[in-house]
Amino acid sequence: MIEDGRVHIEHVAVWARDLERVRDFYVHALGGRSGPLYENPRTGFRSYFVAFEGDARIELMSRGDVASPRTAADAVPGLAHVAFRVGSRGAVDAAVARFEAAGVVLISRPRTTGDGYYEAVIEDPEGNRLEIVA
Repeated sequence: MIEDGRVHIEHVAVWARDLERVRDFYVHALGGRSGPLYENPRTGFRSYFVAFEGDARIELMSRGDVASPRTAADAVPGLAHVAFRVGSRGAVDAAVARFEAAGVVLISRPRTTGDGYYEAVIEDPEGNRLEIVA
């Protein structure tokens, strides 16, 4: 077992059909910083790490033989969403207004959830659900 307090999530990985489009979304819509493209010509695997404030990173990955595993409407065991904290309720509301103006799919408008989060839910270009939380 690992000692308490020594574990941090290093990154979350997401398969993408259109790697460049998804990377652009995480950089331009969410303010991430993209690392360089990694390519493995033998396997056809390609990926970008996109970094956010602090140590948070998402690895966006593609390979020709891997399709997105589900649509956003599916509720299946596994990763359900990634949450991005933007600071305040006002920041959530402002982000949602910008997303709507840019044509980003909005799943749920800002609201306070039963567990006390103030959040909105959007989709990235491939239907992955993202929570925008205060």
